[in-house]
Amino acid sequence: MTVRLAVLIGLLVLNLIIAVVCLCWNVLYRKNKNYITHFLVMLLCPIVGVCFYLTAYLCYKFFFSEPVDLEDVIFSKDKVKSNVRAEEERESNLVSLEEAIEITNDTELRTLMMNVVKGDIKQFLSSISLALNSEDTETAHYAASVLQDALNDFRIKVENYRRQMAEDPENEAVYAEAAVEYMNQILQQRVFTEMEQENYVHVMDEICEAFYAGARERVTSAQYETVSMRLLEIEDYENCKKWCERARVQYPDMLATYTCQMKLYFNSGQKESFFEVVEELKQSSVVVDNETLELLRVFR
Repeated sequence: MTVRLAVLIGLLVLNLIIAVVCLCWNVLYRKNKNYITHFLVMLLCPIVGVCFYLTAYLCYKFFFSEPVDLEDVIFSKDKVKSNVRAEEERESNLVSLEEAIEITNDTELRTLMMNVVKGDIKQFLSSISLALNSEDTETAHYAASVLQDALNDFRIKVENYRRQMAEDPENEAVYAEAAVEYMNQILQQRVFTEMEQENYVHVMDEICEAFYAGARERVTSAQYETVSMRLLEIEDYENCKKWCERARVQYPDMLATYTCQMKLYFNSGQKESFFEVVEELKQSSVVVDNETLELLRVFR
């Protein structure tokens, strides 16, 4: 046996011993999931594999194993209020969408419409409807297309809510609650035709009726106000009064209960009832806000 062959066999045996020792070490102490891969690499790549893993280990040990300084890092779930300086120059250039539609030229108006529809357009439908009267036919056509898509989506979602309420009585209140909130976002903007607006307000009334019948304790003061105001807008005073009375029973100490009644009696011409509610509000412990004070000045 030559010296070279003896050295080679010795290196292979040494490599095998190191590979087996590393395998046992990983299995027993380090719980390394890649121990089989490491063992095979060292076995199939004698000396080179061992040198590779040894070099990697030494680099990690000397350069990457130092503990991270977390002194300046705060792991807290407390909310932090950041004071951000107002962008005065940017805000001074902001105008309402309605004004922009009136004053911008055709090119700028088209760009404006494109920027609006990139986001959530549900709250801008009434403003977009103003663009239907634009002298720029392209803008008017685009606004009509956007409105049509949004209203069709509304119709489909409302029917889905009604179907879910019918098919899943146990969660009827959940679907009704979601339906009322969604419908109000669109109906309060009055972008439907008069006939369709009236139809969907009555649909909202039916959904609220089912909600009230199944879980009246979950109906909030804001939801009473929502359905009351939508019914008042279509001059359905009878159903509006029904919800006002229910709010009066369930939430006698809420400001919305009084304001809804005042608006109902004022619009329906019931002056005596209107002043009775005003007097009740004065005698109550309910705090009146500026909006209600202004309402009283206008109505009187």
